[in-house]
Amino acid sequence: MIAKYPIEMTVNEKRCEALVEPRMSLADFLRDQLGLTGTHLGCEQGICGSCTVLLNGESVRSCLLLAVQANGATLLTIEGLAAKAQNGELLHPIQQGFLETVGFQCGFCTPGFLMTTFELLSENSAPSEEEIRERLSGNLCRCTGYQSIIAAVMWAAERLRAKAGRS
Repeated sequence: MIAKYPIEMTVNEKRCEALVEPRMSLADFLRDQLGLTGTHLGCEQGICGSCTVLLNGESVRSCLLLAVQANGATLLTIEGLAAKAQNGELLHPIQQGFLETVGFQCGFCTPGFLMTTFELLSENSAPSEEEIRERLSGNLCRCTGYQSIIAAVMWAAERLRAKAGRS
């Protein structure tokens, strides 16, 4: 029998504690133990970006990180993104941007793109198209051709600046 280790962390602003095997990935922990299935597992090698979550504000590939490595951390997953919406809106402007510009087709890669975009726009409220492309280059989509994804990020950046009173 493999020993289990206690971990605790804050996930989407909720404190959680669990016992995990030392080899359990953070993605499996989120999906299997917390029921947060929005974090998608694509390649399980850190290449596709579908499993991207924010760990202490920085994007990480949850398929490459062990759950025990996130002990004591603060995580934001795709399920917690809508909670970051303001003024009673149901969706965060990034989510709304992907909806408005049809920035997804099958949607499998979308959670990773949304989380990477959240990190980008938290750091840079007015990224150029080139900066957006560079930041999102670690996320793979097999359906869209990326133009609608770039448009979604630009749409969201514009809305977020308008809400903050910046142009």
